[in-house]
Parts: sequence; C-alpha cells; structure tokens
Amino acid sequence: MLKNILSVGGFTLLSRITGLLRDQLMAAIIGRGVISDALVVALRLPNQFRAIFAEGAFSAAFVPAFLKVRTREGVAQGNRFQAQILSLLMIAQIVIVALALLFTEPFVKLFLSDPGRLPLAVELTRITFPFLLFITLMTFWSGVLNATGKFAAAAAASVIMNLCWMGALLVSFWFKTPGHAVAWGVLLAGVIEAAFVGFAAHRAGLLVWPARPKLDIDVKAFFRSFVPAVIGSAGVQIAILADTIIAGWLPIGSLSAMFYAERLYQLPVGIIAIAGGTVLLPAMSRLIAEGKTDEAHAAQNRTAAIIFALAAPCCVAFFLLPDVIIAGLFERGAFKASDTIASGSILAAYSIGLPAIVMIRAVIPSFQSRGDTRTPMLVSLFAVAVNVAFKFALTGSQGATGLALATSIGAWVNLILLVALAWRRKEMAPDADLFWGIANTLMACLWLVAAILLEPLLSALVLRLPSFHNEARLVLVALVAALVYFGLLFSGLSALKLRLFRR
Repeated sequence: MLKNILSVGGFTLLSRITGLLRDQLMAAIIGRGVISDALVVALRLPNQFRAIFAEGAFSAAFVPAFLKVRTREGVAQGNRFQAQILSLLMIAQIVIVALALLFTEPFVKLFLSDPGRLPLAVELTRITFPFLLFITLMTFWSGVLNATGKFAAAAAASVIMNLCWMGALLVSFWFKTPGHAVAWGVLLAGVIEAAFVGFAAHRAGLLVWPARPKLDIDVKAFFRSFVPAVIGSAGVQIAILADTIIAGWLPIGSLSAMFYAERLYQLPVGIIAIAGGTVLLPAMSRLIAEGKTDEAHAAQNRTAAIIFALAAPCCVAFFLLPDVIIAGLFERGAFKASDTIASGSILAAYSIGLPAIVMIRAVIPSFQSRGDTRTPMLVSLFAVAVNVAFKFALTGSQGATGLALATSIGAWVNLILLVALAWRRKEMAPDADLFWGIANTLMACLWLVAAILLEPLLSALVLRLPSFHNEARLVLVALVAALVYFGLLFSGLSALKLRLFRR
C-alpha cells in the first residue's frame, strides 16, 4: 500500500514541482490582470467537464465495476466491458465539445461579461475545449491501468502538461498574446498525454478498440454507479464554477488571485490525497470482492493516517505564513506585492478546509469500493448547497477570500457526514493505529507552530543578502519547519511503535 502511494505520490510530486515552476513562469510573464483572468476561464471550463465526466465520477464507477467483471468473468469479458464503456464515454465527450464550440460566447458570458475580458476569453476557450477529448482518453486508460495495479504511467503523464505549458510560455512572443500560447500548449499536451498513457496500456496488454455499445448486465450495473457519481462530482464542480462566476463579478485580478492560491493548496491535495485515494480504491475494492473486509478497513486506516500526517504541515504553513509562501514563489516580474497580499489571504482561507479535503479521499472508498456511489453523491450535493450559500453570504464582505472560506466550510460538512454514515453502517472501522497516528501528528503540529513563530528572526537574517530576500526567507523557514515537524513526527511514531511509514 505505502509503496504504491509513494509511487503515485512521487510522480505526482514531480508533476506538482514542474507545475509550480510553470505557475512561477506564468506569474512572471502574465501576472494578474485581463489576460490571466481570461486564461483562467478558458482553462477551467474544459477541466470542469473533465472532472465531472472523465475523472472522479468515472474512476469511482469504473474501477470497482471493471475489477468485478475481470475477477469473476475473466479477462476477455473484462476487455469487452471496457471497450463498450470507452465507446459510450467518447460519444458523450464529442457531443459536449461540439456544443461548447457552437455556443462558446454565451457559455463564457456566464463567467465574464465585461467587454475588456470577454472576447479574449471566448477566443482562448475555443482553442482549449477540444483538450477534453484527449484528456478523457488519457483518464480512461489511466483507470484501466490503476485497476490492474499499474499506477506509474498515469501519474507520470501529468508532467507532460506542465512541460508543454512552460514551453508555450517561453515561446509566447510568437503568438498574439501569452494567453494564446498557453491555450495551444494545453491542447498539445492533451494529445501527447493520451498517446503516452495509451501506449502504456498497449504494453500492458490492456488497450482495446471501442466496441459497439450493448446494454448488458455489466454495463447497466456500471451506469447505476456512474450516474450518481456524475451527479456527486457535478456538485463539487458546481461549487468551483460558482467560484469562477462570482469572482468574475469582482474586480479584475480576482480570478487570477484565486488561481495562484488554488494552485498552492492543490499541491498537498494532488501529491498526498489523490495519490492515497488512487491506490486505496482498487485495493479496498479487491479486498472486499474477496470477502476480506477487515483487511480493507486496515488498509483504509493506514492510508488515512499517512495522508493526514503528510498534509498537516501544509495546513499549518498555509494558515500562518501565506504571504511568505506566495512572495517566495511568485513575487517577481509582473507579479507585484499587492498580488501577494490578495492571493495570500485566499490561501489562508483554503488552509482551514485542507484537512477535510485530504481526508475525504480516504473515507469515500468506504462507499465506492462497495459499489455505492449514491451516498457520496447525496452528501456532496448537501455540502455543495452549504458551500454555495456561504459563498453568497461571505463574498460581499470578504471578496474572493470569502469564496475560499466557503469552500473550506463545505469540505468539513462533507467529511463529517461521510464519516458519520460510514461508521454507522460499519463500512469503516477506525483502529488504535489511526487514533494514535492522528494524535501524534497533532502533537508534531504544535511544535511546528512554535517553530514558525521564529519566522521574524529568520527573516532578519536574510535581509543581509544583496537580493532574493523572499526566496531565501521561504527556503530558510521551510527547512527549519520541516526538520522540526518530521523529526518529532517520526520520533513519536517510533515511541508509539506505529509502522505507518515502514514496509
């Protein structure tokens, strides 16, 4: 379990590091303004549909169903099943892309209506939206590989996006605007990612051609899980779209400020939570299909303790030192000190919900591994309703920061309800290792807070440097904080004789 989490997490870490370099380059070249706001909308729209239909919902329904068919009926039937699902998935995506290209302007007007940003956003969206077709193929083949215990290729593919994006920015002088360069770079990345993961599936003997869809028993069972999963994923994406729409009404630069803060808080989500959830779902699905419920719960507890321990220091740092982090990473070129303040307050608000967001990934497999996508759907929709209500309540007084705070509130509502339902149904069984692992993490966090309070002293040291003050301050604080936190974390695990991080 840990080996697979580290495999996915390692490649995801590489992806996030290159993604961070990409965002730094974007901040320096484009900054926060009209072009960046238009680009955020053009990138977010196809990614919203990807997240609804071809990522969370698809994986939640497909992985358990594919494993069930492959285990009980054999490899040949498993291949027929995935060929039929591939056909149906691609038909749906082609229809969505065609409609989006036909009605791009009224669609984009939902998010940006002012004449200063609308024409550019429409133009960029028409370039980026076909990306959805290729990334859907990549996601499908990733699900097939993950279901059979092969995680590396899918995790490594995301690095391609960042490299293409950075390459596009470096040659942006060839394009009408840097936004056009990024849009074309994203489309190229989708093509390459699909080819890369498709080749990995071919080498593993898992690549099949689309087949004529047939609504047999297995396909019907898939749709019974897929439809609630789509609705549940749509609920989360509705909340994100609400962020985009409301931020579009706020002053120019609000969308960009949210983008940079969101990129940072997504680092632990992508590296830790998604890696843990990606590995946990097929593992629990397989164990439950074999009747090994106790082992499935043990794997879940171990994963939950690991991802909480790895994400906790990010929560503390984002809350206490948002400006230090933003300034050290982005404040150069077109990105100014005022942009740091705007993004920093949003990052601090996101940090409040980060523990809940990462732990949700460890709890949802309690339901999905048993083929239950309806319960997470209903919980997600309720949490989204709470989220959106708080968005409208908080935005007037706090602007974009209120949007992030509402997201955090919704995440906690989601987690609390999921845990309560899973515990009540005995679909999760927290054990002593999970309890003591979380307790040890919280104790290490207290000492981390004490170490972060030394930041003014560390900042005074870097002022003696001739340049790179922000960068040096961030590196110095990060090193001290990491030594304190992980030193105490592993000391506590050793004293408690917990084996969370040992093979």
